[in-house]
Amino acid sequence: MADVESFTLDHTAVKAPYVRLIGTEVGPRGDVIANFDVRFVQPNEGEIPTAGIHTIEHMLASLLRDRLDGVIDISPFGCRTGFHLITWGEPPVADVVAAIGEGLRFIAEEAEWSDVPGVDAFSCGNYRDHSLHSAREWSAEILRQGISRDAFERVGV
Repeated sequence: MADVESFTLDHTAVKAPYVRLIGTEVGPRGDVIANFDVRFVQPNEGEIPTAGIHTIEHMLASLLRDRLDGVIDISPFGCRTGFHLITWGEPPVADVVAAIGEGLRFIAEEAEWSDVPGVDAFSCGNYRDHSLHSAREWSAEILRQGISRDAFERVGV
């Protein structure tokens, strides 16, 4: 089996919330994609409930595309402690942190149910499993802690 970077990361040494550039890949035509570890909750100490992380996912999918060029995808980790963010090119970590912070601020302070995209049977595979209330609470808590630009030290919070 191939080595997966996420499984070699010492999850006991990181200090969430943070954004970490996992790495970049260059495609056959020279296109660069970057993979970021967007960690919101300290691993093995907690997790965002499924409905809350699902709503955060749907909202950040749109909000990040409005705030950061080149977003390909943002997908939650199965452990529910954060997300993979995939982008074209390699935006600076500080720009990713700023865009995520702005998105979470909107969720925590302004979002209404009508702002949550993809919450019906046509546009979501599990549309009943959403919670704006949980998404707001978790977004506010992540912002309260501050998002570090380093996975192992609290930098720029």
